[in-house]
Amino acid sequence: MADPKGFLKSGREVAGRRPVEERIHDWNEVYPGGPGRALLPIIREQASRCMDCGIPFCHQGCPLGNIIPEWNDLVYRDDWDAAIERLHATNNFPEFTGRLCPAPCETACVLGINQDPVTIKNVEVSIIERAFESHNVRPQPPEWLSGKTVAVVGSGPAGLAVAQQLTRAGHTVAVYERADKIGGLMRYGIPEFKMEKKVLDRRLEQMRREGTVFRAGVDVGNELTGDQLRDRYDAVVLAVGSTIARDLPVPGRELAGIHQAMEFLPQANRVALGEAVDGQIRADGKHVVIIGGGDTGADCLGTSIRQGAASITQLEIMARPGEERPANQPWPTYPMTFKVSSAHEEGGERVYAVSTQEFLGDADGNVKELRLVEVDAKFQPIEGSETVIPAELVLLAMGFVGPERAGVVDQLGVELDERGNIVRDKDYASSVDGVFVAGDAGRGQSLIVWAIAEGRAAAAAVDKYLTGSTTTTLPAPIPPTERPVTA
Repeated sequence: MADPKGFLKSGREVAGRRPVEERIHDWNEVYPGGPGRALLPIIREQASRCMDCGIPFCHQGCPLGNIIPEWNDLVYRDDWDAAIERLHATNNFPEFTGRLCPAPCETACVLGINQDPVTIKNVEVSIIERAFESHNVRPQPPEWLSGKTVAVVGSGPAGLAVAQQLTRAGHTVAVYERADKIGGLMRYGIPEFKMEKKVLDRRLEQMRREGTVFRAGVDVGNELTGDQLRDRYDAVVLAVGSTIARDLPVPGRELAGIHQAMEFLPQANRVALGEAVDGQIRADGKHVVIIGGGDTGADCLGTSIRQGAASITQLEIMARPGEERPANQPWPTYPMTFKVSSAHEEGGERVYAVSTQEFLGDADGNVKELRLVEVDAKFQPIEGSETVIPAELVLLAMGFVGPERAGVVDQLGVELDERGNIVRDKDYASSVDGVFVAGDAGRGQSLIVWAIAEGRAAAAAVDKYLTGSTTTTLPAPIPPTERPVTA
């Protein structure tokens, strides 16, 4: 422990964001120079707040088991080379989690019992950004090849983690992605203002130089069947995500102007990256309603603001959470509290405890208004509370209900559970020999940190399947049947 009194000397301070009036006119990250650089002037002071607890509950809060007290101490001592070594020991992509993870480690921080927790997420991203700037993130190609081949279907965080781990273990790995570029939802689902794609591209370049093969623009299940995959490769890992969006079957759903968030966001991201999109769904000058109060809804909000929407209303069926940790969600569990993302700082109205009853259209079949009603704690309509709000563009951001079955999932014949997710055992193996599952496809919609953790664990299982054992470089985090206190 570098400074035993650090948590007494300094309060919590997070990375400052660019002024709202500046950032809403561009697509750059909301932090000046990125979140890692934004905190550098005070990063050692913030790292010193870590108490080096006898039992570091932040380890339990993090699905990856990040060695947080160690790299906090190393940052305080200005030993950045050792800090990135500790961070990479458990996390392949800290530049992703440092930007996109909701930081369950911080809600499990012991200091958070009666003070503000350590800024773990900001310290993490500062370490990796410093490492990239100092050219301390180098390819780690294997010293020998096993002669075994693995196909990874899906290039989101789970698929990339599987691929990097297995490539470093000496297997020949090919990652398939149906989109025209690698990255999954990190490429086209996450807006630039949350993570610029150059952050993704520099990591992909490292993986290419290590030997991972990327095959974008290949629709596995159509252009390449499940049987062909099994014939060509010694093992197959399904990391296809949970991509079937939850719909809202209420009267008027067929009206034009009602879209799933993942129809809207990828188009906006392509345009922000300078790509041409025919028939783009846009918010310009429209009254926008976003149904769903989670991260995807916030992404739609920030995107609509930058496109110049006339007004934006975000609806949530749950009641507004409180500012403090609820009594029934004690430390170190992850609490449901009121959160303000960067997009919420920029504008829009958030309406809680309401349910959409009907979409109303104009004479041309376009959505014009939305009828909603307030609901009680059991989500039952409150009589006399109906209201109508303008809605010229409606974006459904209510989450996802499982992986797509048509295509490779059906072709491989893997077993599904009652929720539509792919069944896997403690070793991430599906019901079909040689076929493994990692990430949201088996877990259901979850956090990016869980996707990386499962990718690492699945890689260890695949390595053991192919060789009879696994190397010490492929540690297996928490099995899929176990859950931490923050889940």
